[in-house]
This record gives sequence, structure tokens and C-alpha cells, in this order.
Amino acid sequence: MAFDVESLLRSDPRSIARAITQIENDRNGTAELLKTIFPHTGRALIVGVTGAPGSGKSTLVDRLAKFYWNEQKKSVGIVAVDPTSPFSGGAILGDRIRMQNVSLEEGVFIRSMATRGYLGGLARATHDAVSVLDAAKKDIIIVETVGVGQDEIDVVKLAHINLVLLVPGMGDDIQAIKAGIMEIADIFVVNKADREGVDRIEAQLQAMLSISHRPDGWTPPIVRAIATMNEGTAEVAGAIEKYVDFARASHLFEQKSKGNARERLLQLLSEQLVARVVEEQLDARDFERCVAHIASREKDPYSVVEEIIANFCKKQASKSLGR
Repeated sequence: MAFDVESLLRSDPRSIARAITQIENDRNGTAELLKTIFPHTGRALIVGVTGAPGSGKSTLVDRLAKFYWNEQKKSVGIVAVDPTSPFSGGAILGDRIRMQNVSLEEGVFIRSMATRGYLGGLARATHDAVSVLDAAKKDIIIVETVGVGQDEIDVVKLAHINLVLLVPGMGDDIQAIKAGIMEIADIFVVNKADREGVDRIEAQLQAMLSISHRPDGWTPPIVRAIATMNEGTAEVAGAIEKYVDFARASHLFEQKSKGNARERLLQLLSEQLVARVVEEQLDARDFERCVAHIASREKDPYSVVEEIIANFCKKQASKSLGR
């Protein structure tokens, strides 16, 4: 059955859900669906939200979505990437309980996705799920990462702007200094700011920002919030708006779009070329034979890979000559 793209473009929630399910399960017709909707993408603002587990990401995302829909009448799509259940293989939905209220809002669509072992804080199909929400005319798409610390940096390849949440008393002042998290933040949100130690963590961030100047000229602001009390939500939205104005004036979004497109192209090439090589060059027995050679130290993995690629290229050349 052909997918009803027109319903998706009209932002029909059921069509959005079906499209993302099709992408997650990599069903037949997925590539054609993504090709069809691609011309309708590129208009949404994509906001990445990351931070350690327990930093309040889900609660802040819930408050931001309500603010954008109720106060600014902007439709919102949320992709919440969760850990994978070891039993069902699906997303563990515990954090989504805190988003039940906003999920009832007409202009807000929420989808949880399981990482399924994919590192970097994002699920493998997250990029395509964001494309679906973009084509469905969501004004703002919020991507909440799984929350595993320094492995969160993949979100920078997807989002236009990235929020990093820190919490006093969780060692975040030390974590923020580590490579990776510090570099991806366009805005720092010190959540649960009613806790002891908020001044210390802000001072630590200010000290780091004073000695690490970004090449684009932007200095990430530090915004205090208490998401559970809905305090600081408007200030976070205001900081996002200021960054958007800065990025557009400095043509930073164009540079990010090119960088993101480059990363996405390389990722797709890698996935599809590997799949094709394995499908055409190696059956299960050949693959296991290669594994056995490497495990027994009869051959090194680099030589095995070179041999597989060389044989694949020879086969393709023979096919071309035979035409």
C-alpha cells in the first residue's frame, strides 16, 4: 500500500506516526518516502537538548513545547531518544511520563525512539524522523538525546542550536570542562537552580568561557532554570531566539547546513556501501571465515578489509565490461 504523503504534509498525527515507524523498521518504500518529502524540508528550527541523566531534559523540553505552542502559536515536534529495552528492543519510556501533559496539546507531536545500540546520544533513524516532522510543517523540532554524557556530541551534526543542561551537585562543573560537551553548547542551562552550588557551577562555566573563544564569535549564555516550577522557560526561549538572530545575521546556519549535509551524506554512503559489499561479496559462511581468520591471528583485519573491497571492485568492473 502506497504511503499517503499528502496527509503527512498536512501534519496529520497518524501519518507522522506511521512514517516514523516505517523509517525505524526500515520497511520497503522507506527510501522513496524520504525522497518524496525531502523537497518539503528545511524550514524548521531544530533544537538539540542534551545533558547527563537526571538533569531534567524531559521536563525542560515539556515546558519549552508548551511555551512555544501556547505563547507563540508555533507547532512543535519532539524526538525523544531513549535507551533500548533489553527485552523488547524498543524505547524505555520512563522519561516520557513527564511529557504526558504537553502530548495532549494540538500543535505538539512527541515520538520516543530507541537507540538500539547506536552511540552518540541519537538513534540511527533520528535524522529521518526529524525530516518527517520538518515536512509535516512543525515550526520547531526538539531532539532530546538519551543522556549519556560525553557521547552526546552527534546531536551537533543534526541541530541548528544545542542546549546543554547542567545541574548543581551532580559533578557537572567537572563534566563541563571535559572535551565534547563544552564545545557543542550554544546555550548552557543550569537547571534545578534552587539547589545549593548553583553559583559555583555558573562561576566554573564563566571561567571556562573566558578562556575558550569560539571561532564563530558567539559566547554561549548561561541561563538558570527550575523546569519543574516552569521558571526560566521564557528566558531559555529568549536565549534561543537571540542565537537564531545571531546565526542568521552571520550566515552561520548556511555553514551548519552544509556541514550537516556533508556528515549525512558520508553516513548514508558508509551504511549503504557496507550493506552492498556484505550482500554481494560475502555470504554468512564467508563472513564467519573472515572473522575466524582474524580471531586466530592468521590474518589482520586491515588486510581482510582490503581483500574484500578489492574483490568487490573487481566484480563490479567485470559487470560493467559484460554490459
